[in-house]
Amino acid sequence: MSRHVHIARAVFDGTRLHEGHALLVEDGRVAGLTAEPPAGMPVTDHGDAILAPGFVDLQVNGGGGVMLDCSATPGTLARIAEAHARRGTTALLPTLITDTPDATRAVIDAVAQAIAAGTPGIAGLHLEGPHLSTAKKGAHRADLVRPMTDTDLARLREAAARLPALMVTVAPEAVPPDRIAALVEAGIIVSLGHSNAPYDSCIAAAAAGARCVTHLFNAMSPLDSRAPGLVGAALDCGTLAAGVIADGIHIHPATLGAALRAKRGPARLFLVTDAMAVAGTDRDCFALNGRRIARRDGQLMLEDGTLAGADLDMPRALAQVAALGVGPEQALAMATSIPAAVIAQGDRLGHLAPGRAADFVALTPDWQLGSVWRGADKIFQKILPRRDF
Repeated sequence: MSRHVHIARAVFDGTRLHEGHALLVEDGRVAGLTAEPPAGMPVTDHGDAILAPGFVDLQVNGGGGVMLDCSATPGTLARIAEAHARRGTTALLPTLITDTPDATRAVIDAVAQAIAAGTPGIAGLHLEGPHLSTAKKGAHRADLVRPMTDTDLARLREAAARLPALMVTVAPEAVPPDRIAALVEAGIIVSLGHSNAPYDSCIAAAAAGARCVTHLFNAMSPLDSRAPGLVGAALDCGTLAAGVIADGIHIHPATLGAALRAKRGPARLFLVTDAMAVAGTDRDCFALNGRRIARRDGQLMLEDGTLAGADLDMPRALAQVAALGVGPEQALAMATSIPAAVIAQGDRLGHLAPGRAADFVALTPDWQLGSVWRGADKIFQKILPRRDF
């Protein structure tokens, strides 16, 4: 049996922050937390860091120099997952933005194959579109946005049976409540986004089983005094969780702070990166559906200035919400246990609990990534100062 103790200033278990505790790992799995590390075991000292579960990101379009598209293979997905693992995300939903039916089929097959092969980090699939509002398409191609057909519904049901998690972003004005209910019945996580739908339509979609909102505030009508829209529904409806892109660009910090204070539970806001191919690289551009996307000043943009995903990782997003006064427990939950619960995988992701895979990160007091561990293996390391436990 391989046993190891990781000591740090504190350990976040997915729910609570345990000051002065150590993480015990046996054979790549969490054995428990302790305030008194046992003698005689190999020790890794993480200095003044917080240990936390590996991040869970439900919106990852690419990384490592590649996008998720019709050319996807299990190797492509492994490359994307590894690029994000080195940035602290040990579980993600590769995300296909609006594309053709053939591309969708190819991506579903590739993700199913990657999961069957045990590719680390692939928790399922997120299909963002094509059943959206053209008025709020954002960087999605208008000519590929289309209504949901019976064939689409059948294909999505089949995909849900093959995957551990399938999230589908739809606009309430494009997919009526009965279709949403049919998707939910098949085990699909329905997320609302890219929408101009009125508040009542969004609430009806939530009543039909939709339980998430995709990148809150972005690609949707703004909150208005007499027209709350999807933003108002997301904040007011206790069953709707919502992803946020906390890069200071997609959402002004004051707006994000107001949303965090306003959100009605029990569903909560969580962090997503909306990362693209350049994540984990120094590239300054890439292609999206045949269009050039430039990376400049922390932004990714089409030639017309439209934002196209985000140049963001989870540690930076955590630093952003922490700067708004969010405490470490809530901030860390937004990157770990909350998104894990959204895709009904809280029993294996987003927590450091006995028997769970020991996938975890060490974060410095200023939210820098110190190291990333997957089981017994260290996959990223930044030198941190040592200290007495």
